[in-house]
Amino acid sequence: MSAVLWLVVPAAGQGRRMGADRPKQYLEIAGRPVLACTLERLYAAFPVARLCLCLDPDDTHFDPAWVPFAEWRRVPGGNERVDSVTHALETIALEAADDDLVLVHDVARPCVTVADLMRLHAALAVDPVGGLLAAPAADTMKRDDGAGRVGATEPRAGLWHALTPQGFRYGLLRRALSAAAAAGVTVTDEASAVEALGLSPRLVCGRRDNLKITHPEDLALARQILAAQGEALGMGGPTSVETEPAPAGAGVMER
Repeated sequence: MSAVLWLVVPAAGQGRRMGADRPKQYLEIAGRPVLACTLERLYAAFPVARLCLCLDPDDTHFDPAWVPFAEWRRVPGGNERVDSVTHALETIALEAADDDLVLVHDVARPCVTVADLMRLHAALAVDPVGGLLAAPAADTMKRDDGAGRVGATEPRAGLWHALTPQGFRYGLLRRALSAAAAAGVTVTDEASAVEALGLSPRLVCGRRDNLKITHPEDLALARQILAAQGEALGMGGPTSVETEPAPAGAGVMER
């Protein structure tokens, strides 16, 4: 198992699809910003991890008091998620060993559970490539024809929704992102960069309520999910720490 666990949280986005007066990571859930709720979940699972928080250099909303980690640093975010992650890896280049595990998590996913975080970490600690939390596709999948109509129905067997965190060894992840940039490969997540090297990241089955807040209705849904997660354990509160059992059928799946 890696001696050091690094957490990279890209949080430089503007969240314009939310149509709010501030970036979505600063919208509130039960009186606390999304960013604070997300960091609290990560801290509950990995209290001794080292955090790289990627923020817009001109961010005026951030409050350091929201960070529970003892070891953390603020990293300038980039125009795209991949730019923020690359900046974070460059920032820790003199401290991180090639075999250190790096988990990258969306700041807009405050509903990830401690159990899923720990399950992912356990799986990746012994995996030579790395991997990600993911959920099997449950809906019928349609591909459009480019004109707003159905062009085809895609078989959902074998399709997964990519979630976060996504985790890879420091050396491999940095090499993958560098190679993708040099080749002009579009990187939508860390796994896609590793896939471009010809490797197959591991799929670790995660809960479907690991929602990414993207649209206005997602914020209300996230509030309900967090409240339900706390109430299910009789703990209350939107950011209560939970240790629920794995979902039915959960486990480590090879891609």
